[in-house]
Amino acid sequence: MSHLLHLDSSARSTSFSRELSARFAEVWRAAHPGAGYTYRDVAAAPVPPIGQAWTEICDALLTEGITDPAGYASVVRTPEQREAWTVVEPLLAELLAADVVLIGAPMYNFSIPATLKLWIDQVTFPKMSLPGKAFVVAGARGGTYLPGTPREPVDHHERYLRDFFAGHYDVRDVTFLHSELTNALVDPRLSPRDPDRIASREEALLAVEKLAANGREA
Repeated sequence: MSHLLHLDSSARSTSFSRELSARFAEVWRAAHPGAGYTYRDVAAAPVPPIGQAWTEICDALLTEGITDPAGYASVVRTPEQREAWTVVEPLLAELLAADVVLIGAPMYNFSIPATLKLWIDQVTFPKMSLPGKAFVVAGARGGTYLPGTPREPVDHHERYLRDFFAGHYDVRDVTFLHSELTNALVDPRLSPRDPDRIASREEALLAVEKLAANGREA
């Protein structure tokens, strides 16, 4: 049975990235009746940062050549490592159970929210591979960072996530759907671009609906 893991990371309780991710989840679930669904809001309930015990688990996995997540727990030995594993285990189980991972991720300071990075750190281990999974990122950016725009070179949001999924999870089935120029709502300097903001949001919502209905069949 298909399973969707849905993460949100925006500091805003109502945001463009949350709007996009919620719409994807709604359409996907309607298109996959009976499918599994797990929701986690890493902004409202932040994941703790990794500590030394987590690094010791990673070192042991490398030393013992363990790459199958089913064997990770075998290297957890000290009380500190067991405490660290109690944080990792449910997060990792949710990730491993998912066929599609949906991430609501606004751009903050050219990159991803710190809350999302904390989650990534907890569920990522050496030589990890997640074949067969698909990732969908519902993004929102205050300006525009599309190809050919002046700020494209400082987009460490989409570029980071795309490189991360490929480099650490060996996953290249990644789709990004962005609502651009969201700051046109509040920044007088961008207010002339508000029609572009509206068009970007509408285009992103349509793309989300199409992808959720047709393009992510696990």
